[in-house]
Amino acid sequence: MSENTAAPSAQDKRIRVDIFSDIACPWCFIGKRRFEKGVESFEYSQNVDVYWHSYQLDPSLPDNYDGSEAEYLSKMKGLGQEQIMQMLDHVTAQAAGEGLNYDFENLKVANSFTALRVLEYAKQHGAGNEMKEALLSAHFEKGLNTGDEKTLLQLAGQLGLDTDELRTNLASGAYAEEVNADIAQARELGISGVPFFIIDRKYGISGAQPAEVFANALTQVHSGNVQGA
Repeated sequence: MSENTAAPSAQDKRIRVDIFSDIACPWCFIGKRRFEKGVESFEYSQNVDVYWHSYQLDPSLPDNYDGSEAEYLSKMKGLGQEQIMQMLDHVTAQAAGEGLNYDFENLKVANSFTALRVLEYAKQHGAGNEMKEALLSAHFEKGLNTGDEKTLLQLAGQLGLDTDELRTNLASGAYAEEVNADIAQARELGISGVPFFIIDRKYGISGAQPAEVFANALTQVHSGNVQGA
């Protein structure tokens, strides 16, 4: 039997997408939805492989911040409450346009590092995308404390992950190295804001762009890959 040396067909060409984002980033959830819509309209959507990478907008945040999101942003950005509320209203409206129900009034401001470690555990157990969705929804829609280990374990359990193993791993400091490696990689790539998407390691898209931007980029990269085969 002779070996098949034919080049892969267009249907077989896979596209890697690396996404840097923070679970405490409102535009990251919006960007996730828009990216997903872009993938859905891409002809070879089944060939897109997504890899989530950690990023922290504010590593200096305590595990639990004693104040509202508006108070935190006002202090961090040096802006008045009225201007902050206008910003939050705008983001809420943009989120609603993607079917997301943001609740900034009940949002629990918290450092995202432990949540990102839980995400890393989920990634290593085949549930990265599901955990990313759960963490973003918990933070922005459900008013859950994503800096609280008990809450994070409950979210993991709802996805069928081994919470006893995860609890033990968190206590040992596991997954901090992987999270820090992602953050360092983002720095090396010059990424200073998220979400940031890298398609096939060569095409970068910054921000929560419209779905068509993602669909067009995927189509362009795929076409180039097929022609270059």
